[in-house]
Amino acid sequence: KLQSQKASSLDKARLVTTHKHIMSVLSLSLLLISLISIINGFYLPGIKPHEYEFQEGVKIKVNKLDSVLTQLPYDYYELPFCKPGDGVKKDAENLGEILTGDSIENSPYKVEMMLPSECNALCKKTYSKKELHEFATKIDEKYRVNLIVDNLPAAQKFKTIISDGDKEIEDFIYEKGYPLGYVASSNGKKLIMLNNHVDLVILYHDNPRYEGNRIVGFEVQPRSIAHNVANYNEENADANSLSCSSSDVVRIANPSIPESLDVIWSYSVIFEPSDIQWASRWDPYLKMQDPQIHWFSILNSFMIVIFLSGMVAMILMRALHKDLRRYNADPEEIEQAQEETGWKLVHGDVFRTPANPSLFACVIGTGVQVFAMCLLTLVFAALGFLSPANRGSLMTTLLLLYVFMGIFAGYFSARTYKMFGETSWQKQTLQTALLFPTINFIVFFILNLFVWHEGSSGAVPFGTMFSLLILWFGISVPLVYLGAYFGYKKQPIDFPCPTNELLRMIPQQPWYMQKYFAILVGGVLPFGAVFIEVFFIMSSIWLHHYYYMFGFLLLVFIILILTSAEITIVMTYFQLCAEDWRWWWRSVLTAGSSAIYLFLYSILYFYTKLDIVPFVSSLLYFGYMILVSVGFFLVTGTIGFYATYVFVWKIYDAIKIE
Repeated sequence: KLQSQKASSLDKARLVTTHKHIMSVLSLSLLLISLISIINGFYLPGIKPHEYEFQEGVKIKVNKLDSVLTQLPYDYYELPFCKPGDGVKKDAENLGEILTGDSIENSPYKVEMMLPSECNALCKKTYSKKELHEFATKIDEKYRVNLIVDNLPAAQKFKTIISDGDKEIEDFIYEKGYPLGYVASSNGKKLIMLNNHVDLVILYHDNPRYEGNRIVGFEVQPRSIAHNVANYNEENADANSLSCSSSDVVRIANPSIPESLDVIWSYSVIFEPSDIQWASRWDPYLKMQDPQIHWFSILNSFMIVIFLSGMVAMILMRALHKDLRRYNADPEEIEQAQEETGWKLVHGDVFRTPANPSLFACVIGTGVQVFAMCLLTLVFAALGFLSPANRGSLMTTLLLLYVFMGIFAGYFSARTYKMFGETSWQKQTLQTALLFPTINFIVFFILNLFVWHEGSSGAVPFGTMFSLLILWFGISVPLVYLGAYFGYKKQPIDFPCPTNELLRMIPQQPWYMQKYFAILVGGVLPFGAVFIEVFFIMSSIWLHHYYYMFGFLLLVFIILILTSAEITIVMTYFQLCAEDWRWWWRSVLTAGSSAIYLFLYSILYFYTKLDIVPFVSSLLYFGYMILVSVGFFLVTGTIGFYATYVFVWKIYDAIKIE
């Protein structure tokens, strides 16, 4: 007896020590992630705004050329633009900028604060037919030029009319970048014009509290002007006197492309005072979306949650009421009630190990990893750490969080695997560490080869690919094993009901409870709760809009959690009442089937909202949407499983099994 007490106390001590180890590792991981996110969030040049003195140089930088028709970004100097006299210099880029194809470089524009200038010559270029064809192709594909000043992107300003009750208010919206040129038609012939002049409108704000001026806006208006090239001084561009009042345009296809063409590039600089404060200078860029639509989305989702919550409450009250009646009834009535109640009859099979327990544990562990990544990213973004001014911060944060959340993947997959009485935890952990990342990496690598073949700056360099592999195998995989080690050392979970040796026969199910039909029905409501927000996110990704409604998105994510949990509980209850005890995989697939609707919606979005024609661009779209749908399946499926697991545990723990 004394030896058994000592052994029991040693086991308790080991459990306490293991618990402390897990908590310390998790706390350290969360602290590291918080520090990384905070550092990324406050990368702006800066936290402290820059006050420009009179005649201080203002750097105009160039970014990638992009198009919603091709989704293939290109380096600015891929086309033969005017180059700086001291050579092209590339800015340092973070991992997120490289993955999104950003390419920020210096430019030949010369701007001094508060010194407006009119029709400055940039350079003169003589283009061959091949170079003109490159310009014509990019203009036809609606490529836009992106400039940056003081970390603000250039944008075109367009007037719009907003209805406010009976009144119509004139407002404006921003569209990122400006078009490289435009296409027109005359007598059935296709004409292509080149925008070789740009008006740079810099909005500034001054205040007696500080000296100098702060830049709070950057607007551009492109024009096509056919300058006179006869007396152009190529040795000293500043010595040229140009006129920007000409109505002649630069035609590079009229409709055929000439053998050669002389083009003078020019720009004007305009300074305009603005009432916009420096802290709110991003507001005009972010007001492209109507917040009322987001509130409508949340209200719609909230009604779904209320409906499902009512159903879950009714089910629980019904089950509890029957239990209370049974406890107060005679033994004969108890036996009759047990025969009539379907879900109680399968108590000997409800906790039977599902098919493919290793894969099941892998899905659950990876789902927890992706869920934690999404939740923490949304929290940091909603708190304002991931500003759009910090290009690439969102992608970098997602990637790093996924890597560090590997410890949760290992822990929860090991706990789930051990719950089924399985012992090959090392093999199962390797599967968890490699399965989802391998799928992602293979798809990403194949797509990257196509992008690289197109010569796009969106192609990730092989050096960056190697860095991703180091993050995967050097950090993520060891963290998965570390989490699995602690998870497998914990005591296995004891089910409230023992499992019978013989399988119970499952009766014929009604048509509405057939496996595939029930699974597909279960995915409708979770997707219905979020599809409006999905529209804005996809517009941000594929139409190059800014998205910064992370507060709304966090609220919608919470609604998604509630909806996925409740619909899975309801469908599992009906399944158990029909004496079908195979709920493990069904709980994952019921909520996870919302990913099918997400992918179907992406197909609808492709054909109704996008004008993508090239094969590689279409391949990029559907390749990435498949990966997004798989991630969505893992998140919703894991939420559905854990909600159902708690529900099933509670109802079977409440009944007495003789």
